[in-house]
Amino acid sequence: MTTLTPLKYIAHYPEQIQAQATILINNGRLGDYLKKKYPIKHQVQSDKALYQYINEIRNQYMRKSGSLSRVSYNSKLTALQHALGIHTYQSRVQGNKLKSHNNITVASLFKEAPPEFLRMIVVHELSHFREKEHNKAFYQLCCHMEPDYHQFELDTRLWLEWRELR
Repeated sequence: MTTLTPLKYIAHYPEQIQAQATILINNGRLGDYLKKKYPIKHQVQSDKALYQYINEIRNQYMRKSGSLSRVSYNSKLTALQHALGIHTYQSRVQGNKLKSHNNITVASLFKEAPPEFLRMIVVHELSHFREKEHNKAFYQLCCHMEPDYHQFELDTRLWLEWRELR
């Protein structure tokens, strides 16, 4: 029987998934598993490219939502703070209209990630434009924009575990 070591990024996942991850880690195969499944890294390396990337997804799925004001990578955001990306917003009254400004910040470590992981983070933060809480409607919106959202989220968390082991 495999002893489960605490895996902080997937601690809330079912024991069976944690056990499978532990086996991959103990056998030194987690990195190989991830590299085989996600062989390339994305090319969205600058804040400007990130803005364009996020805005394309926003325009495709959330055209009527608030505008995207600012986007950036931030090296101070870490997974240890339980924040892989942050969405902030401000609502201001301008004349007789209520204008909202949305900002998205993505942890810089995702510059090294596969495109699927970056997309998962972006979809997650864009979903906060409409749903502020992590509720059923929030996750439905995530899955609408990215049907494999839950798999990419799990694999992103496994990638974070693997990065710490290296």
